[in-house]
Amino acid sequence: MKSSTQDDPRLELISSARHFYQQGWMVGTAGNLSARLPDGSFWITASGRSKGQLEPGDFVRIHPNGKAEQSSPDLKPSAETAIHQVVYALFPDANSCYHVHSVEANLVSRFVKGDTLPLPPLEMLKGLGVWQENPDCAMPIFANHLQVSRIADEIKERFTTTSVQLPALLIRDHGVTVWASSPKTASHYIELVEYIFRYMVAAKGVGI
Repeated sequence: MKSSTQDDPRLELISSARHFYQQGWMVGTAGNLSARLPDGSFWITASGRSKGQLEPGDFVRIHPNGKAEQSSPDLKPSAETAIHQVVYALFPDANSCYHVHSVEANLVSRFVKGDTLPLPPLEMLKGLGVWQENPDCAMPIFANHLQVSRIADEIKERFTTTSVQLPALLIRDHGVTVWASSPKTASHYIELVEYIFRYMVAAKGVGI
């Protein structure tokens, strides 16, 4: 028998959003979470909803053709739906995509001027699928364009021609996005990358 979260992934998204809100990673109405369904459609958080107070009605269903299924006229999909769409198109095994806005993610996105952020060889990388000893690992960084469709286009262009080391990317001065096979795993990935970011900020502060 399936669990309620398998029947309705919005319940897992609500739980994760409340946790992230309490961590200060989804303040105000910032951030967006989604989960893909077996038919290829996905639930995504509606725009302008507090992530600490989400209910099942605070989601919009996006169908494979891009059409949004809204339960009311004032319910609009996240402004960053295009990024979720391109992630699902690029990574068929991805069934969930999480995007949060943390202070540390924005700080580390400014540690380099280029489009990749070298990561320290921490044990936490194993949780993201990196099992090499002393790995040479980096996270891709994308510019924060006002038009989200432009960010999505650049993600698609880059990941179509470049292999991905991690199921995660940074948008400079904006936040981090991860994707995973399930909402629960995506939640773990967010916690892991945020730990790595906190370590990097702390290490820079003490001159390591």
